Amino acid sequence: MPDLETLQQRVKLGDLDALGEFLEAYRPQLLGYIERRLGDALRKKVEPQDIFQEMALAAWNALPKTDLTDREPFGWLCQIAEQRIIDASRKFQSQKRATNREVSGQVPAGDSDHDWVNMLAASMTTPSHACTRAERHGQLAEAIRGLPEETQNVLRWRYVDNLPTKEIAQKLGKTDGAIRVLLTRTIHRLQELLREQGISSIQIT
Repeated sequence: MPDLETLQQRVKLGDLDALGEFLEAYRPQLLGYIERRLGDALRKKVEPQDIFQEMALAAWNALPKTDLTDREPFGWLCQIAEQRIIDASRKFQSQKRATNREVSGQVPAGDSDHDWVNMLAASMTTPSHACTRAERHGQLAEAIRGLPEETQNVLRWRYVDNLPTKEIAQKLGKTDGAIRVLLTRTIHRLQELLREQGISSIQIT
């Protein structure tokens, strides 16, 4: 068991390795917090482990730019988790409205094979960057289309169709852990590609 006091201080200093250790040390407490905050309705659609993974990725991206001098890392992570939960709730509400429009015949025009890529690009690009919204979406969409077909399918199923990673794993005959690793590596790779094009960061919402 790591020295938690030393670990907290290292996280406050922006040590990403320490953040990884901190996340593992406090995984049970963080998962417990996430599960309590999800509520009964959302818990049927979202697994706490998925929120934990998204929180961990967001924290990893944010730590180098975050001042934790007067904040506790655990409270900071809970705040990030809370935002992920809010985002998940909004996403399901948006999809419900979209489904209702489709049922009523109000289906938006466009190439359905590419619409999901544009939808994912819109949800992942950060709104604070200087380039225009269309440029951000276009660059990310191009990067996604350059990925292997299986990886594109995993991204679509997880972040557009909101399938649990366990269900995706069953579809592909892989383990849940393998799918989670693939998602994490793919998001990091997309970040690298976008940084090369001048976009500082992306977020999953």
